[in-house]
Amino acid sequence: MSDKEKGPTVADLFRRAQAIRKDNQQVSYKEIHAQLVREFSGQPFPPTYNLTIAEQDARAPEEDWTAGLPIVLRGIQQKDWNDIASGIVLSLEQTENYERQRGPEGTRDKWHDRTAGIEEVTAKSVGKWMPEELIKLAQRQAKDRS
Repeated sequence: MSDKEKGPTVADLFRRAQAIRKDNQQVSYKEIHAQLVREFSGQPFPPTYNLTIAEQDARAPEEDWTAGLPIVLRGIQQKDWNDIASGIVLSLEQTENYERQRGPEGTRDKWHDRTAGIEEVTAKSVGKWMPEELIKLAQRQAKDRS
């Protein structure tokens, strides 16, 4: 497949939906849906081999940001940009709702701490392969966020 034939990835579509939202906080999900359909109709469909939005894992639990992916997959299989846009918008809405209800990453209470129970093991395994200066840099940046 040549570069001209390659369509956007699911992550590209999600980032575009986020950019639309960022440009206009008042835009409705229905308007984001319509704009995605307008912008991407006629283009090649996203590949199914990487049906994910990996960078969203830090923003919300997987069950939220992946909520629309089955609809996206159906849209790709049916070659229907409306379904694809519906799935992208559902994932965006779920992610935004989670952040609105729980607050952005780093401001949550202990109950919603996603590192609970894995911090010690993570530190131990990271210490095995990450150079000490990178560990110190990461710790400084974590302190700066606090």
